[in-house]
Amino acid sequence: MVTREGATRFDPQTGEVLTAPARRRGHRAGAGRLAWPLPLALGIIGGIGWQLGLGWAAAPLLLGGALALLDARPLLAVLALLGGGLGSGSARLQAREPDRIAPWIGALVTLRGHWDGQFLTLDEPKARVALAPKPAQGPGELVVAGRLIRPESRRIPGGFDQAAWLRSQGGLLVPTPKAVLVRAEVKKHVPERGLRGWFRRGLSAHLSPRNAALMTAVELGERGDIGRETFDEGFSVRDAFARAGLAHLMALSGQNVALLTGTLIWLLGWLGARPIWRYGLPAALLPFYLLLLVGATPSITRAVLMGGVALLALMVGRGRPDPLGIVALTASACLLLFPLWLLDVGFQLSFLAVLGLLLSGKLAERLPARWPQWLRLALAATVLAELATLPVIAHNFGQLPLVGLPANLLAAPIMAVLVPLGFLAGLLGPAGGLVNWVVAPLASALLWVAQTFGSAPVLGWGTLGTGGFLAYALAAFAGMGWLLGRVRGQAALTIALACAALSWLPAQLRPARELVFLDVGQGDATLLRVPGLTMLVDGGGSVGSDYDVGRGTVLPALRALGVRKLDVVVATHADTDHIEGLSSVLRGLPVGELWVGQLKKAGDDPVLDAVLAAARERNVPVRQIRRGDQVTAGPVKVTALWPVGNVWSTADNDNSVALRVEDGPFRAALLGDLPDPAEALIGPGHLTLLKAAHHGSRYSTGEVLLKQTKPKDVLISVGRNTYGHPTQAVLDRIAAAGAKVWRTDQVGTVRWPLP
Repeated sequence: MVTREGATRFDPQTGEVLTAPARRRGHRAGAGRLAWPLPLALGIIGGIGWQLGLGWAAAPLLLGGALALLDARPLLAVLALLGGGLGSGSARLQAREPDRIAPWIGALVTLRGHWDGQFLTLDEPKARVALAPKPAQGPGELVVAGRLIRPESRRIPGGFDQAAWLRSQGGLLVPTPKAVLVRAEVKKHVPERGLRGWFRRGLSAHLSPRNAALMTAVELGERGDIGRETFDEGFSVRDAFARAGLAHLMALSGQNVALLTGTLIWLLGWLGARPIWRYGLPAALLPFYLLLLVGATPSITRAVLMGGVALLALMVGRGRPDPLGIVALTASACLLLFPLWLLDVGFQLSFLAVLGLLLSGKLAERLPARWPQWLRLALAATVLAELATLPVIAHNFGQLPLVGLPANLLAAPIMAVLVPLGFLAGLLGPAGGLVNWVVAPLASALLWVAQTFGSAPVLGWGTLGTGGFLAYALAAFAGMGWLLGRVRGQAALTIALACAALSWLPAQLRPARELVFLDVGQGDATLLRVPGLTMLVDGGGSVGSDYDVGRGTVLPALRALGVRKLDVVVATHADTDHIEGLSSVLRGLPVGELWVGQLKKAGDDPVLDAVLAAARERNVPVRQIRRGDQVTAGPVKVTALWPVGNVWSTADNDNSVALRVEDGPFRAALLGDLPDPAEALIGPGHLTLLKAAHHGSRYSTGEVLLKQTKPKDVLISVGRNTYGHPTQAVLDRIAAAGAKVWRTDQVGTVRWPLP
């Protein structure tokens, strides 16, 4: 019924009669749905990417503008462009930061400053420096001696890009660490005092070293101590948390902020505090928590900013703010102050997880209604957080946990009690033992969950290419459309399965055929992979250091290359720089067989004993090989050239396993540390590629061998060392033979394709 022209209208879609005010409200609802910080954040991301020369930088800018136009608010497109300018300017300002440490690069120095567990902050010059190895001492005032060098970029697949990571740790208000003090030797240490020192003493009061290390990681994000802890099975505590999908528990994030502020809000509410105090007090304390206690890392900064905005909105009675708008506004603030956080894995994981959690209510609605609400929300939140972060985890860590859902469901209630109680223990300082008698069993329970689920298999993946990220994005949009009711479930599932198949097929249709000479520093590790055979020859090692090359370098490289199992692992001889890392490799991947040359008596060589012990733990057969032993896979044949086995030298190098790899006309020889004249006795024949023995030592790669083999190329696996490797004499002999030299210390990992 119409009473006045234009006053009412029948809506044929809903069957409702709309008044003019209702139509105006409907018109306003059709536009203005886009939170204004979203195009701003997309513009900032694009501007930073543009300044860094990233190929995809224009995409966020275009997306921000397109969303603004679709929302019928062209002014927001201008905001996206403004964000682009701000992001580019912020990144340019950080790039122009003066390098105050440059005059001392390469020099032996003694530095004094404050050690926070991550960096040494100097008073003069105003700079921050990374230390290698990290001191075992906790935060405090430190006097340390060593040599200042520039950080290294990624030199191995899946390896740590130290230079990029250090660049991302600086910002407009915080100096960027631009140097590393190597061979760092602590001369003096004064434990940290003040609030952090008091808090740390409370965390560890009357706790076992392992539980204290866990609580320091959970409450302060300091993972140095927990990184040195191992379970009886031989794998580290940190590895167990990662394999169980629980690594985020040791990275300060929104969980910590939510648990601590939630506990305080509940306590204030129980005391009858008015909303201005119930929400205002936690909001006021968050900046002090960030700046005075835990420090500004990407995940905790994001959580504090988001939590602060939400608490302020509740305090003034504005209800629940737009979650996506808060996320975008928080990202904008973080990136303008720390532009290179954009490339930080912690920043990416933190924001992707939150974006996934925004849909947890929608997923919970689709779960069976007879399930308890808390269970549906917990399942939805865990699944969506894992799915949202899946590509970043797979790309950066080369593996995906398979037991993350049950592990997180068990760990969540433990953390809900552990975090507030641990925080209270920290506040009590030396009297923290009054609380830690309850904390201890909870910490042990959390470690048990990590140990139990960390023993489960993981899904090896490998580094994602552009196609992999696009396939994931398409599958994610299909899943999001299903949750929002715009895509049918069958269609979304079909798209997801098709994307998974497309990302899996290329490796099956064109499997790798290559020799990979991994850059493990001063050591050896060579991977042969062809259809039907994956073989690792040596696994590197670190003489005089507690750094586990196998766990920290070789395993990540294998995972990044998509290696899920090894058919054969070869320990050429009992030298630390060749086989120490194999213990972690044997524990970290399924291995079919371990080849060794000389088997010594138990107790004669602790490094070899450790490798054999790891093989026994994993039920890996050990095969003592001799000259003439071989393994084949299609046209590829690997033959042992040494040792003959009937006579053993007292020098380990003389007993090195030497191998020849043949694939049609291609021939390569891997000689371990075999010296001259033994290398002249093995008879490898003419070679396409010779891997020089003993890292270019003057005692190997002799003229006789070079005349016999006539290699076109010679590869030298070598790192920073004090032995003078490779010697000039060897380089001269190779040049005289007309071969080209490839050095891992100069070019990093070398991937040599087979015919």
